[in-house]
Amino acid sequence: MDNYPGNKRPDHQPPFVTGQLGWKYHHLGIPTTEKKHGEKYIAHLKMYVSGFETSLYGIEWMRFEGDSPVADIIKTVPHIAFEVDDLEQALEGKEIIGEVSNPSPGVKVAMILEHGAPIELIEFTNR
Repeated sequence: MDNYPGNKRPDHQPPFVTGQLGWKYHHLGIPTTEKKHGEKYIAHLKMYVSGFETSLYGIEWMRFEGDSPVADIIKTVPHIAFEVDDLEQALEGKEIIGEVSNPSPGVKVAMILEHGAPIELIEFTNR
């Protein structure tokens, strides 16, 4: 926060990660227990996702099976996801939830915890 006057972000300035680090908003992940139209199943995570491909705002609904290996906080608390250029660099000094994963070809993902809120960081390696 040292980059803000008085160590506080003025109302008109973007968050540090978007304004200074260049991270880009990717999606908002919202846990749900309701079946949604067009769900896709991710077998290794034992979860269903929907909405991302059609939401004008990048909202993704996530529904989990009871024995999903995903961390409980991700199953219960919404998260925001940012696209980063260098995932390893973005993770430096952060509290990581679980492990870095490759949910699909050309995609590296990690979840971090920031003041009790899960945040997803995504690097696309196939561009």
